[in-house]
Amino acid sequence: MPKARFIAYYLPQFYPIPENDEAWGKGFTEWTNVRKAKPLFKKHYQPFVPTELGYYDLRNPEVREAQAKLAKEHGIEGFCYWHYWMGNGKRLLELPFTEVVASGQPDFPFCLCWANHTWSKRWTGNERKIIVEQTYPGVEDYTAHFYALLPAFRDKRYITVNGRLLFALFAACDIPDCDVFIHTWQQLAEKEGLAGFHFVGLSATKEEIGKYGLAASTPHPPHFFLSQIPSGWVDKITYRLFGKSWNELKAKWFSLPKIIQYDAYVEANMKKRYKEYEYPGILPNWDHSTRSGKNAFILIDATPEKFGRIVEHAVKAVSEKPFEERIVFIKAWNEWAEGNFLEPEKKFGRGYLEIIKKNNS
Repeated sequence: MPKARFIAYYLPQFYPIPENDEAWGKGFTEWTNVRKAKPLFKKHYQPFVPTELGYYDLRNPEVREAQAKLAKEHGIEGFCYWHYWMGNGKRLLELPFTEVVASGQPDFPFCLCWANHTWSKRWTGNERKIIVEQTYPGVEDYTAHFYALLPAFRDKRYITVNGRLLFALFAACDIPDCDVFIHTWQQLAEKEGLAGFHFVGLSATKEEIGKYGLAASTPHPPHFFLSQIPSGWVDKITYRLFGKSWNELKAKWFSLPKIIQYDAYVEANMKKRYKEYEYPGILPNWDHSTRSGKNAFILIDATPEKFGRIVEHAVKAVSEKPFEERIVFIKAWNEWAEGNFLEPEKKFGRGYLEIIKKNNS
């Protein structure tokens, strides 16, 4: 039996859609920025280069099969697909998951996380430029949302916790009537003969869990780590590369990368004491300069071995729980433009996957 239930977030933005074509240019996918990334300073490792799977297109079922095979071989239980329901029936990037459900392939467990946030150009510093707005029309739309996903909820591959469907919420606190949403879905599940939902809120507080009716929370890295750093956190590397004083740095804050050693992230994780209602959320790396250029947070000097310390800590944190609740979320399977991925890459190959396998058998 595995030591923990590793579930990796899965980004479907690797095929073109009209909304991205209009916002970013014809044929845009996650690979567009990944391919053109450049190092911003000495020791900055860019661009990331996929190896075994290449610059894939998720419309190809053979790619999805290869991803699932790799994940399964290395101790990952399933994928948590980022799911975009923008309100009034509007969906984005739904094709890969819809085909997975309809085809029955790959035969690999899955669950969903409602990525309930507005699409904008915030990565380029232009948050006011809206691509698609997230809306919450109310109970009628929540009902339509449920029934749009009912085939997935009935699927034998859908991941459960103590028999209940695992469903994550990116920002529960942004849903104006989150308690109504959750109550509606629980009622609909009962109506359709399902055992109900095990709702997990990303970065949800204990108060939010009680208020909304969530079952658990999980940190959303690296945000919980960055939020713990005081105002004078900027790494000495940033000083050395971009300025000699804090005032000098502040003057050009939005035009320089904010750099932190991955070691600091590791140490912050090692000090983390998970509450009984929290599932660990861990991160192999972080670097979204591929999207944001110089206005980016960057962890440097990440390695599979360092990531291994975080994995060990997460496994230990859930070791006393019943097996069904030994969940560890990994961000992510394939967030290439944020620099957090487990898929094989030129520098370390399968290194991050091997760490998962080593610590889960």
